[in-house]
Amino acid sequence: QLHSDQDKGDGSLKYILSGDGAGDLFIINENTGDIQATKRLDREEKPVYILRAQAINRRTGRPVEPESEFIIKIHDINDNEPMFTKDVYNASIPEMSDVGTFVVQVTATDADDPTYGNSAKVVYSILQGQPYFSVESETGIIKTALLNMDRENREQYQVVIQAKDMGGQMGGLSGTTTVNITLTDVNDNPPRFPQSTYQFRAPESTPLDSPVGRIKANDADVDENAEIEYSITEGDGYEVFGITTDKDTQEGIITVKKALDFESKNLYILKVEATNTHVDPRFLYLGPFKDSATVRIQVEDVDEPPMFSRPAYIMEVKEDVPLNSIIGTVTAQDPDAAKNPVKYSVDRHTDMDRVFNINSGNGSIFTSKPLDRETLLWHNITVIAAEINNPKQSSRVPVFIKVLDVNDNAPEFAMFYETFVCENAKAEQLIQTLSAVDKDDSYNGHQFSFSLAPEAASSSNFTLQDNRDNTAGIFTRKTRYNRHETSTYFLPVVISDNDYPIQSSTETVTIRVCACDHRGKMLSCNAEALIHPTGLSTGALIAILLCIIILLVTVVLFAALRRQRKKEPLIISKEDIRDNIVSYNDEGGGEEDTQAFDIGTLRNPEAIDDNKLRRDIVPETLFMPRRTAAARDNTDVRDFINQRLKENDTDPTAPPYDSLATYAYEGNGSVAESLSSLESVTTDGDQDYDYLSDWGPRFKKLADMYGSMDSDKDS
Repeated sequence: QLHSDQDKGDGSLKYILSGDGAGDLFIINENTGDIQATKRLDREEKPVYILRAQAINRRTGRPVEPESEFIIKIHDINDNEPMFTKDVYNASIPEMSDVGTFVVQVTATDADDPTYGNSAKVVYSILQGQPYFSVESETGIIKTALLNMDRENREQYQVVIQAKDMGGQMGGLSGTTTVNITLTDVNDNPPRFPQSTYQFRAPESTPLDSPVGRIKANDADVDENAEIEYSITEGDGYEVFGITTDKDTQEGIITVKKALDFESKNLYILKVEATNTHVDPRFLYLGPFKDSATVRIQVEDVDEPPMFSRPAYIMEVKEDVPLNSIIGTVTAQDPDAAKNPVKYSVDRHTDMDRVFNINSGNGSIFTSKPLDRETLLWHNITVIAAEINNPKQSSRVPVFIKVLDVNDNAPEFAMFYETFVCENAKAEQLIQTLSAVDKDDSYNGHQFSFSLAPEAASSSNFTLQDNRDNTAGIFTRKTRYNRHETSTYFLPVVISDNDYPIQSSTETVTIRVCACDHRGKMLSCNAEALIHPTGLSTGALIAILLCIIILLVTVVLFAALRRQRKKEPLIISKEDIRDNIVSYNDEGGGEEDTQAFDIGTLRNPEAIDDNKLRRDIVPETLFMPRRTAAARDNTDVRDFINQRLKENDTDPTAPPYDSLATYAYEGNGSVAESLSSLESVTTDGDQDYDYLSDWGPRFKKLADMYGSMDSDKDS
């Protein structure tokens, strides 16, 4: 309550209020100065209000005292419960954690005044989650309270925490929150095989790296803690089989590393071990993190193809060997216990010329055609061995046959020699050096000897000197030569080798006599060399002949096309039609249309152009035009058409093709006769239209029209 010393109680003063909440939260009695609150105050919204009050003269409105200020403080009461910062908390800890391991810290706040009483003092407690977890009352830290919590037994926990003010005393307000706690996995479980022995079967024909079977060790852990590595530690199949891990299923896949053979070994026993790849040292006390199992693999017998004694055969044969000579033998056997007999054959795709053949019973390979090392040194063929009882079971082996050389080729000149000698040549002058080659092979190198043929040794104008280095020189025997007497000399030379048997050949050297200058440079040879005939070369003659052949072929094709074009139809377009096809597709102008089609044209044969021929083909034979008698003017169209039809049927010159003629003529076959007034011999007054009523509903309109006309006349 406010009171002024100037207030005498006569009502001459008036109290007014201003400031925070004046007139809204706070009002003042202007007569008595009492200040009242209009509604409930909340300290958490505004804890302090500053107001100003003044007393004024009611009549003049002037203040009688200075304005006074006063402060209203709101005292706190416990009207707010603690609120957690999150509605739900999520946390995780590793399984098997020690007691007191930190999990998560929860926090709750109270909006009440912490400086006034215990309204804002919060205490935490656990309502749900014991005995697994505990919470510190003052800090809200949640910790583990139970030892060796196992994820494999229980993975999820839900803990409810309460926060209560007033220090947890009776009457305090409280709030709760939920904490979801998940146990994460650790590698505390070793792998274990569900059974101690596994058995598998594998055909002996199983390809390498093919799976034989799968085994799996169970591990209660997850993710990387459950990863397993499989290995073969012992057993007689340690080198024959291998095992790998399927990363998706954590299974051990047993595969074949070496070829299986039922006849050699039909049972393998392996010891397979499964080991965790990520071992936690903290849990080694739980035992070794591995397990082992025994795997028995039974090899099954299958019908196998024959097997050759070698993967490949190499044989040698001399090129002069007689036909049907055996050059070697291949051997194959059936590896199965039945030991089925085997037959041999040569794959003809590898011996297209059938140079070799094979004995189907014993595998002996022999020649069937002559051999020539100079043509083909190596022959690579394939021999097939198949079971007689089951030819589908077959195998192949390559056979490499080398043809050995024999001295069956005589040496010959390394090139064609054509040399010249000057007319002024001196005796013993070298004019040409000769060399030779031999197709045969020589391990120690070729050694050739050169000599003149016996028939030319004494009478020749030239001499031959063997240089003993596989070359020879031709020398002049006399001083001068005359090209007008002898223009060309042919010198036979015998070349022999030193191999066994000795082979020799006679080659000819052409020597032309030419005119030379004083330095021995050729100027001209005989007259044939000076005056060359102006003939054409072989290539030019072939080109001319080809041009003539092409020209003849072009002319023949052109003539054939022209002849074929004469027989082709002249009318090709679909839009083009024959003159005797007339289409009537217009309605016309009715009875009063005098410009319509004149049917009299059909009766007038003069209007037809007799000389008009067919346009679709070229006529083979032209007949004289045939005149047709003119029809009478009063001839009926039906008679006219029958007359023309009869004439064409009896006419031998009529074209042998179908004609289509369209005539817009009804004829006189209608039961109702013609509805047109053309050629009508009666008048409308003579007509009786009562019969129209008998024609049915289609003519009802017409019967009404003409029936009404009769009624009008009668009236």
